[in-house]
Amino acid sequence: MRTIKIGISLLSLLVLASCSNEQAITPYRGKVKFETISVSSKLPGRIHTLYVAEGDEVQKGDTLALLDIPEIQAKMIQADGAMKAAKGQLDMANVGATAEQLIQIEGKLDAAKAELQFAGESYSRLENMYRDSLVTRQQLDEVNMKLQMARAQVAALEAGRKEAGKSVRTEQLDQAKGQLDRARGAREEVLVASGEMYLIAPANMTIETISLKEGELLGPGYALFNGYKKDSLYFRFTVNESRIYGFKEGSELVMLNPYTKEEYTGRLVTIKQLPQYADITSTAPLYDLSESVYELKVIPTSNISGSTFYTNATILLKE
Repeated sequence: MRTIKIGISLLSLLVLASCSNEQAITPYRGKVKFETISVSSKLPGRIHTLYVAEGDEVQKGDTLALLDIPEIQAKMIQADGAMKAAKGQLDMANVGATAEQLIQIEGKLDAAKAELQFAGESYSRLENMYRDSLVTRQQLDEVNMKLQMARAQVAALEAGRKEAGKSVRTEQLDQAKGQLDRARGAREEVLVASGEMYLIAPANMTIETISLKEGELLGPGYALFNGYKKDSLYFRFTVNESRIYGFKEGSELVMLNPYTKEEYTGRLVTIKQLPQYADITSTAPLYDLSESVYELKVIPTSNISGSTFYTNATILLKE
């Protein structure tokens, strides 16, 4: 009787072992992965409105959030003012002096001519008096100096009137154009910055996490949205060094979902060594040399449109 019990126990162990072997279809267990994607802002701003929630699926170009950046409005006003001022300078440079400016120049020229005439008459009188020895040579030289100054002033005003009748010098015209171009560039910069008020989905993606809430401050470069890029499914397996030689990049592999029993084919695209820490690499005989660990990235090649995948779900690699 005791022998029969022992036999039954051994048979039960064999059955259990057989069942365990059937479950261990393959030693290569992997995970379902999607390419991650994040959305951040170039400029700091306060979150005004969130248009999506965690778990939403969005399309490329969809607006995800609106930021409140008050500095942009102030800079836009400054840029518009700079453009108006620069355009006015350029218009003046192209047209030349206005009618009012020409009238002023003519008035100054008439006054200078009158002064020149008076200086000339004064010099003539003193010259005659000098010949009669009624004034000294120094007095005559002083009047002559005033005469020369009056002539120079008239010549300068006549040259100014002639120049005012034409457009300004080429250098001044180029300077006015440069100021206008710089003002336009500043305005375009503000327009580009205003586009940063809207956070746009860069690709078709699923929103996984939203790091801040409405009213909170978003810093430049800080990821507000994190998610997974749709149509970027791949399978990730880790293989020890002793088994890596059985795989080759570009080869076709067969995978199995252990829960739905669906099979998929895929292509092995990369084999990459994973970083290791605290490996035992001592040559002492009490320790075995540690093995390196490699990552296999497999992209599905079969039609998976009707299948459902979840991030980090288990996937098996069939031998």
